[in-house]
Amino acid sequence: MRLALLHGCNLNMLGRRDPEHYGTLTLEELESAVRVRAAEAGFSDCLCFQTNHEGELVEKIHELCGILDAMIINPGAWTHYSYAIHDALELVAAPVVEVHLSDTHRREEWRRHSVISDVCSLTIAGKGLDGYLEALEWLAERTANAQR
Repeated sequence: MRLALLHGCNLNMLGRRDPEHYGTLTLEELESAVRVRAAEAGFSDCLCFQTNHEGELVEKIHELCGILDAMIINPGAWTHYSYAIHDALELVAAPVVEVHLSDTHRREEWRRHSVISDVCSLTIAGKGLDGYLEALEWLAERTANAQR
């Protein structure tokens, strides 16, 4: 089973960016924790990708269509307005979980709406790293059941 872990704009700044909302974990530490748990959950591969360029994220989603079994995505601020990412995610046949480190529903008004949630199987927000691990466990169970 193959998993993709995709991150959007500014997430490369984790550990330095507003620790009250995002915690002190770096992106590298987050990806390492997810990779370890993914291997334990039966994923043979965990591809991690981060970009600050919207078109690159769209291209990566296109590249992954049809070759992965599950996806976790945190597009960052693009969550709230990128219909290009929404449309790319529509092409993904595998289950996709939208994850946010902070509780977007308790923040600024503009952060409370996701334009991608309707093309994702599940949304998890406000749980930090635990949200990513919860997404991974949910995907592992769903993917294993689909392969039976």
